[in-house]
Amino acid sequence: MSSGFFQTLKTETEAARSRMTDAPIFAACQQGTIDNATYLAFLTQAYHHVKHTVPLLMACGSKLNEDYEWLRQALGHYIEEEMGHQAWILNDISACGGDPDPVRNNQGQGSVCAAIELMVSYLYHQIDRRNPMGLFGMVWVLEGTSVSIGGQIAQQIQQVLGLPDNAMTYLKSHSELDQSHIQTFESLMNRIDDPNDQRAIIESANMVYGLYGQMLASLPIPRLH
Repeated sequence: MSSGFFQTLKTETEAARSRMTDAPIFAACQQGTIDNATYLAFLTQAYHHVKHTVPLLMACGSKLNEDYEWLRQALGHYIEEEMGHQAWILNDISACGGDPDPVRNNQGQGSVCAAIELMVSYLYHQIDRRNPMGLFGMVWVLEGTSVSIGGQIAQQIQQVLGLPDNAMTYLKSHSELDQSHIQTFESLMNRIDDPNDQRAIIESANMVYGLYGQMLASLPIPRLH
């Protein structure tokens, strides 16, 4: 199965993925040069895209034609698993001493950054005006990243900041949950043979890698004195 579209998707987005992982935050996590403000800033932006995951999946499913009924059913299962994850993030914010209210209300320091605002807007635009299949580009970026480096990053953050497990539910659960998602995702992608749909997924993945990478690059990292 690895010779199918999934492998093409990985290959065609590898350069964008590599640029995203050049964001200073990855080295800072490894070196232990992050603080609570860094983690809270990440959780804030995570909230502002995760709260759109289920609405985006629903919108995508509603736009698929009957040839993709098998994919709509898979989306239904995925929606069930993704329900309410934004609430985990708000709980994590509280557990590490942050205030979830400005985040929930998109105010002040809890506001969405430009890159995440653009990323979410781009995905709705893909679904509404271009090709709903483009949403699977986002799925690949976020779940692929979560599986490949999410668990390791979560461990580093928890160690450096000395946080309890209940401050890490979003990052830790996703790195575990997304392991099984990626296997399912691979088998779904390998069934997609329409070149237009394949191109839409690749283009969206590259766009999301770029915008998500901009968000990561903007996270505050304390200066060493």
